[in-house]
Amino acid sequence: MRVWESAMMLSDTFQPLYSLSGLGVGFLVGVTGVGGGSLMTPLLILLFGIHPQTAVGTDLLYAAITKAVGTGVHGFSGGVDWKVVRRLSSGSIPASAIALVILHVLGAPSSVTTQLITRSLGVALLLTAPCILFRARILQRLGAFSEALTDRQTHILTVLVGAVLGLLVSLSSVGAGAIGVTALLVLYPRLSTAQIVAADIAHAVPLTLVAGLGHWLLGSVNPAMLVSLLMGSIPGIVLGSLFVGYIRESIQRAVLATILTIVGARLI
Repeated sequence: MRVWESAMMLSDTFQPLYSLSGLGVGFLVGVTGVGGGSLMTPLLILLFGIHPQTAVGTDLLYAAITKAVGTGVHGFSGGVDWKVVRRLSSGSIPASAIALVILHVLGAPSSVTTQLITRSLGVALLLTAPCILFRARILQRLGAFSEALTDRQTHILTVLVGAVLGLLVSLSSVGAGAIGVTALLVLYPRLSTAQIVAADIAHAVPLTLVAGLGHWLLGSVNPAMLVSLLMGSIPGIVLGSLFVGYIRESIQRAVLATILTIVGARLI
């Protein structure tokens, strides 16, 4: 009887369209490496008509679960620079808490918070697009600035970057990927790209978890939708990773940047 009840609960929880969307987004994440929030949150809002705060809150917990797996892989291989993670977290976690308090004070969900979250998402996407398309040029232009930084200056700037990411991620679920990686590449030119990506993923876990649980307490997380997205996205990421290298990176970047710019402009 209990087995039958569990099966019935699972069938009630499973939502095929969300899982199919998760599969598609997971595939793109696996192929391109772009953060899922940049694609998933706008999709939930614009295609499915999900309330912006519910879309953001659900996506944050979705990101926390998927990136925890990535952190485990990087952590066991010794690729995470935990000093960078601590510096980022010392700025992002307090900023995330402040953002959640602001949402609570404004009254969530409400028309005010809806507008705030939607516009924050639009801004985050418009910042993400150039970070994807022009990352090499940005790093080249700021090369002299990066080399001139002292360790103290790098520490302070990393905390400030973390604070900005904390606000953006808590309000939009976007920012911890392309924006975070680009900023860290500027601040830590002596670290390899693999180390930077590993630190960014590791930092995203506590940030998205804190922000996601905060949204849960505000009542803006849909558990059934979360399960359905994960059921599609996890195999999607695995499948997408098998196609890495089949599409030219320049084409991937151009297409993604164009999509994010159009969606970001529409949301503002």
